[in-house]
Amino acid sequence: MCEYWLERSVFVTGATGMIGSFLVHELLERGSNVTVLIQDLDMRSDLCRTGDIERVAAVYGSLEDFSSLERAINKYGVKTVVHLGAQTIVGVAHKSPLSTFESNIRGTYNLLEACRVHSDSNIGVVIASSDKAYGEQPTLPYTEVMPLSGRHPYEVSKSCADMLGQSYCHTYRLPVVIARCGNVYGGNDLNFSRIIPGTIRSLLRGDAPVIRSDGTYVRDYVYVKDIVDAYLLLAESVDREDVAGKAFNFSTETPLTVFEIVETITRLMHLEHLKPLVLNNTQGEIKSQYLDADKAKKVLGWQPRYDLEQGLRETVAWYEGYFGTIERQGHDGED
Repeated sequence: MCEYWLERSVFVTGATGMIGSFLVHELLERGSNVTVLIQDLDMRSDLCRTGDIERVAAVYGSLEDFSSLERAINKYGVKTVVHLGAQTIVGVAHKSPLSTFESNIRGTYNLLEACRVHSDSNIGVVIASSDKAYGEQPTLPYTEVMPLSGRHPYEVSKSCADMLGQSYCHTYRLPVVIARCGNVYGGNDLNFSRIIPGTIRSLLRGDAPVIRSDGTYVRDYVYVKDIVDAYLLLAESVDREDVAGKAFNFSTETPLTVFEIVETITRLMHLEHLKPLVLNNTQGEIKSQYLDADKAKKVLGWQPRYDLEQGLRETVAWYEGYFGTIERQGHDGED
């Protein structure tokens, strides 16, 4: 479907983040005309470090500002929107729910409304939701037929954004599709409170990795390049009756405890002697959560291309390069 993306006008929110930078790079490789929304330009992001920022149209503004979104969609003749922009840290949401609700909920309905205003352009929208939108469910793994039952602030913000997307599709016939992903990992994730980048950074420094929970929390982990494939596949399929207005789970369907993911990283880095420090002070997080991806496989034909070790090896290599560059430039690499 590379022809689909050739010279297609695509608007990406959250482009400086981990998934966003990988997605923008892939779109540019496919010949798309990419516009990105940037609130704060982080020069450490791969969007800047790779020079991709010079190959896109940048609109500076926030998701909370409707006029910036509407202007970007109108000015650049956008045909596809991939909405990744959000406050994505559970701990931050717990401490600062208002800012999280503003960006994740207001930001989503602002974007959808801007697309609705220009619905004559037949704009397709992919919304990045999360397994957190389900809240805590009594049965595992989570399937798409389960209710959205977020309780804590971050979960609620994702449940609301998810439902807003469905509402705009079913009410206004705006072509919207929702992606619910497990824990996405890969290079360019500079939120070192997350277990994978935090563990890799600690190990590269010769320090013991830090586990904020008790280590038994269960999640599924999916490599960023597999999620980029998923978003592109959803965008290409958004006009299909069996896709528009629907949600799809994306997962490797291999749940692991936090202990297991840390042990895998330390083994791959040959640093098994550095045992984790367990803080057990997590707040507002669900104990066990992982997804069933059967619907995405059957309806979309999606399959992950990377197993855990392949994805982690690429991720470790990215951080080795990143921190090597930081050291050569005389910085400490702190987030």
